[in-house]
Amino acid sequence: MTTSAHPYDALSQDRLIDWIESLGLWSDYRLYPLNSYENRVYRVGIEDAEPMVVKVYRPGRWNEAQIREELQFTDQLAVADVPVVPALNIAGDVLHERDGFYFACFPMRAGHAFELDNPDQLYRIGQHLGRLHNVGVVEAFEHRPRLSLLDPLQQAQTFFADSPLLPDDLRANYLATLEPLIRLIQDRFEPIYRDIPVHRIHGDFHAGNILSRGDQLLIVDLDDTVMGPAAQDIWKLLSGDVNEQRLQLSELEEGYEQFRPFPKSDLALLEPLRTVHMVRHTLWIAQRWQDPAFPRAFSWFDSARFWSDHLLALREQWSLLQEA
Repeated sequence: MTTSAHPYDALSQDRLIDWIESLGLWSDYRLYPLNSYENRVYRVGIEDAEPMVVKVYRPGRWNEAQIREELQFTDQLAVADVPVVPALNIAGDVLHERDGFYFACFPMRAGHAFELDNPDQLYRIGQHLGRLHNVGVVEAFEHRPRLSLLDPLQQAQTFFADSPLLPDDLRANYLATLEPLIRLIQDRFEPIYRDIPVHRIHGDFHAGNILSRGDQLLIVDLDDTVMGPAAQDIWKLLSGDVNEQRLQLSELEEGYEQFRPFPKSDLALLEPLRTVHMVRHTLWIAQRWQDPAFPRAFSWFDSARFWSDHLLALREQWSLLQEA
């Protein structure tokens, strides 16, 4: 008897259409996968209606209560006129479970990629981010976790100690690079983090999750929303050298302060958060390697060239953290 290598192997087009029609909707059988790795997301045509987007959550990542907190937060943001796309209430609920999968349906919203090098756009994003955080502080998540500076580093240390995805001749160098990073972040930045307020944040606020629709901006994908510092929603918007990032921060701050004080105390965490993300992203790919979508998308991941470049980037971050 053959078993599926991954739960998503069981997610066929016919099964998804059966789920949709079990909610009282009739599909026109036009179903297109959209770009997503963590979950599976589809554009589904509906008879005599606008198409919708169906998001099928990765089994085992978030439990039902955690998913509902994401959907509730998104709905609260929409009520506050923050430009997000809340889930549709269909058959009396926004979240549905079929065959061991949770899924939610959303109205279809298209848009173009956000331009980080446009100062006017950054000012407007600062405004939206300030409003998003105003909603985020109103209440706390009960089930979603708090963002950690140390957990991803320690998890990577354990995982890659014997992972075949890391070339054997680079393993000792990688683990030796992680060890002082962990000590530095634990000793210097973890105390700062403990003293900074945390609240509900987007969690993965980068250009790919911001769409431009004519004169409007649209914030999408709150899948990574957690309790965390405001800085986590800021650092991914910054790029280029120090001077470029300073100008970008200035635009973001000006827009943000139209709605709430800019979190200047958080800025000490920008480079630590960037460093932790670099490690977390690598760990994320490795932990998902049994999902066939990942080897296809990240075919370079188990190459010596990637790991050499990754080690170099971490050493550069070490130098930046020393100067922070």
